[in-house]
Amino acid sequence: MHQLRAVRNIRLGIKSLMLHKLRSLLTILGVVFGVGSVIAMLSVGEGASREALEQIRKLGSNNIIIDSIEPIEEKEGSDRPERVINYGLTYEDEKRIAETVESVQRTVPAKVIDREGWVGERTMELRIVGTTPDWFDLVDREMLAGRVLSQRDMDSHAPVCVLTEYGARRLLATEHTIGKFVRMGDDYYQVVGIVQSEQVSGSIQTPDRHIDAYVPLNTARDRYGDSVVRFAAGSTEFKYIELAQILVEVESTEQVSSAAVAIEVLLRDSHPRLDYRIAVPLALLRQTEATKRTFNIVLGSIAGISLLVGGIGIMNIMLASVTERTREIGIRRAIGAKRRQIIGQFLIETVVLTTIGGLIGTALGVAFPKAITHWSGMPTIVPAYSIVLSLGISVGVGLVFGLYPAMRAAGLDPIEALRHE
Repeated sequence: MHQLRAVRNIRLGIKSLMLHKLRSLLTILGVVFGVGSVIAMLSVGEGASREALEQIRKLGSNNIIIDSIEPIEEKEGSDRPERVINYGLTYEDEKRIAETVESVQRTVPAKVIDREGWVGERTMELRIVGTTPDWFDLVDREMLAGRVLSQRDMDSHAPVCVLTEYGARRLLATEHTIGKFVRMGDDYYQVVGIVQSEQVSGSIQTPDRHIDAYVPLNTARDRYGDSVVRFAAGSTEFKYIELAQILVEVESTEQVSSAAVAIEVLLRDSHPRLDYRIAVPLALLRQTEATKRTFNIVLGSIAGISLLVGGIGIMNIMLASVTERTREIGIRRAIGAKRRQIIGQFLIETVVLTTIGGLIGTALGVAFPKAITHWSGMPTIVPAYSIVLSLGISVGVGLVFGLYPAMRAAGLDPIEALRHE
């Protein structure tokens, strides 16, 4: 009985709304754009955050990254015609970290040299990274062809290299990749493997670059030493840098923070100038996750304001509808309709309005992120909770903002309502 009455009231509500199609359509636009904006904005925020989080996870939650940086006082003297700069991480630093900090499982040193790469007539700027085979365990990249560096390459000081996919496509686009020789500066290296190029997300900086060429550390030391000479307009610069980077793997995530503090203390004793930087991906991951939650709350709140505006518009229209239908309400009350039935009728109309608006807004909210991804390439992810949340809010808006007009309609005096013209 109650189900039949509910169905009848819904039909009556839809019929009443269809009598004023344009007004009903304009009324739900606020809800449509409110729901659509909530889903779209959360999708954009979710996509950007997910990409950044994934990039940080690839750095390794058990890893600590230490970079050499040029001290501020050295940069201030860059206008001298000739200068010698000695800064950054050393082989002794790596040895001390590995032997002193108990929770450290292994360390991976990296020497970086910029050189131009040549294969026939094709050329590109390369970043030669002299490192050990452990690099490829700590910097997780897909192996596309061949193999990574081996301990045998290290021991024999072999002239071999592993290119990124980007470098291989630029230099070896029409050639057989594995086994081909690449000239880097004045030296030749045989390509033994290809790894996936790194993908940079926003300000997240990974240890590798898309222009990398990985060679055994011993080979890099033999061929390039530890000094770099740069000639600029009217000046000569000699840089002495042993290691550009040290990657540290800690035994467990629980020990990462304490290990980072121990490394900081260790380096501070031997580096009076601030010529290094320590990055902890785990701390950055936690910070980014917290920022993501705050970002989603802000975006959802901003988009929710449009739903509030839509709800106020619905209340305004329903109050006007009560005034227009005063005589109808009086007739219904005169033939026995109870107040709760009048309230139910008007609430059903507002809920039908907001539900239809919510469904249309959901469709638009799902379509907008797809269009953004298609046209701009920006990753977007439509979280399921945003759809449920938006539909729930839209129905809630109908109930909240439709309650006052419904109660006002039910509170009309039947005699006065029948006299209304």
